[in-house]
Formats: sequence, C-alpha cells, structure tokens
Amino acid sequence: MKNKRRIFIQNTGIIAATAAFSPNVLLSATRASKEKLGIALVGLGYYSTDLLAPALKLTSNCELRGIVTGSPEKIPAWKTKYGIKDKNIYDYKNFDSIANNPDIDVVYVVLPPSMHAEYTIRAAKAGKHVWCEKPMAPSVADCEAMIKACKDNMVKLAIGYRCQHDPNIQAYMKVGKERPFGKAKMISSAAGYFDGRSDHWKQSKKLGGGAMGDMGVYALQGARLATREEPISVLAQASTTRPKIYHEVEETMMFQLEFPSGALAACHTSFGINMNHLHITYEKGWLKMEPHSSYNGNKGSMSDGTLINFSIQNQQAKQMDEDALAIFNKTDLIVPGEEGLRDITVLEAIYKSAAQNCAVKL
Repeated sequence: MKNKRRIFIQNTGIIAATAAFSPNVLLSATRASKEKLGIALVGLGYYSTDLLAPALKLTSNCELRGIVTGSPEKIPAWKTKYGIKDKNIYDYKNFDSIANNPDIDVVYVVLPPSMHAEYTIRAAKAGKHVWCEKPMAPSVADCEAMIKACKDNMVKLAIGYRCQHDPNIQAYMKVGKERPFGKAKMISSAAGYFDGRSDHWKQSKKLGGGAMGDMGVYALQGARLATREEPISVLAQASTTRPKIYHEVEETMMFQLEFPSGALAACHTSFGINMNHLHITYEKGWLKMEPHSSYNGNKGSMSDGTLINFSIQNQQAKQMDEDALAIFNKTDLIVPGEEGLRDITVLEAIYKSAAQNCAVKL
C-alpha cells in the first residue's frame, strides 16, 4: 500500500506539469511572435523589489520591462539593476498612456488591496493583461468589476496565488479531488507571522489591511483546496493583543467553516503569531502540510507514510511563467480572477460574522 500511495503522488501529473516548462516543450508551444512577455510592475514595495523582480530573471516566458511608481527616488536603482528604459517608466498619473507601449504586455498590480480594482481596471482598459496580487480586492463588488473589465477588454486576469502553482500544494489538492483516503472530515489550517510594524498598509483599514485579507487567505485556501468545496457557513471572531497598532483592523482572526459534504474547518490567521500548517483528517487517514504557504518550500506527509516534498526553484517564477504561457497559448489560467472572487466572498462573510458575533450562511 505504501508503494502504491507513493506512485499515486508521483504520477498525479504534478511532476509532468513541472517538466512541461523544459526548453523543448516551451519551444514547441503555440505562441505569438514575441519570445517573452514584457511585464510592468505597479508598486515597488518589498514584494516587487525583493521577490518578483529577482524571480523574473529566472523565468523563461516573461521579463521585466517596465515599472510604475509614485516614488521617483527609486527609479535610478531600478534602471541600473534591470536596464529599464525611460519610456517604460510610469507614475500613477500617466499610467494610462501605457496603452501605447508595445513593450508592455502584462501589468502586475502589487499595491495595497484598496488600489487593486482601480489599477486592474485601468490596465484592462489600456489593453494589457493583468496579474494582481492577493487579496484580490477588499470587496466582492470590486472583484466583480475587475473581472468584468478584463472580459470586456479581452485580456486575462490572474491572481498572484503563488501557492497554487507549487507542486506540493497541488499534491494535496489532488488528494482532495481523488479521495484515496475518503472524504475530508476535519481541517485545521493556520497562517500567520509576527509583524512588528506599526505604520504599514496592513494596519490600515482604508488601504485594505488586516490579517484576514493577507495571511488569512492562505488559511482559508488551505481548507477550500483540501475539500475542493466552497463553505456554506462561517463563524468568526476577531481579536488583538496590540490595540494601539491594531485599532482599525484585526490582528488575529479565528474562523470556523462548514462545507456541503459535512467537513468542518478550524482556521487561524494573525499578524501576532507565527504559524503555518495544514492538517486534514479524512475518513480513512490524514495528511499534514507544514509549512503549507511558505516562500521557501512547502512539504507534507500522509498517514500511509507517503511524503510530499517536491523541489521548486522559485514559486514566483513558476507562477509567472505558467501565467505567461497561458497568455501565449490562450489557455485557462491556473488562478483566474474568479478564484480570487471566491475567497473574497468568504472573507466578506467572515467579517460579517465577526462583527455580528453569529454564524453567517453563504
């Protein structure tokens, strides 16, 4: 049985999916005349500077060609490091003129969540494909407007859920779909870290802050992806241990989810607690992931002894390469805007439950 389980994981297509990005396969892919898509990063904070820009150097299907920033003092360093041309540098006022720039194919929105809808819609109207960081937006209405704008302008919208491109995460998603251990019965999912900052957008309600929309998305997705279902009921409680910092938004959120199959999930997220795990109890076994939403590799094990520990060079590079290939080949995205909308639908219910101190049906 142990060997069969190991074969199950290795033959799920996950390794094949990773291998699909070998040079030979890429050369045979149907694509436009461009060899690589030109990416413009909107917002030059930590995630763009320390993670996305370096990851773009590792990609095969895209490259950094433009930046959009409201901080002109950052421009010289980016020009020097990445060779960005003056004509590909924008600020937030002249952003719409990016429509006339053939160097830019994709706009990657890496701004506080409150700004995601505006710049996704503006990019779509400029005729550019959009990659938008999570959380997709603060509200369902914003998400729906983003999806509509991209459809109306015939461009693709991908949400930056790097974890869904990770073969280790895809492995437990596969278990949830094929049910070798039967149905999921109970899930414990947690994602959080200690944030010592006091003046970041994550502490601002106006900018879309709060633990739930940031790390909470990982905790929520752990449960959703494990069951392959959408929750039908939520019960949530928000709290803080640092009210001077977290007086506009929650520092910690605990929430329970009920799924149509009867599965239950206990989820936690926080800017005050370090935690990163997923534990799924099935009818005939269990699966554990720890960590399950890390930048530096996720891994897990199953009750039959099977290990989940696929190597991946860089999550962000794999995410962007796969999203670029979907654009080239006009195929479905792994994480389209509709997936971001599903999360925000649940987030709205979680906040409503926490505010009203009662369960909320979805």
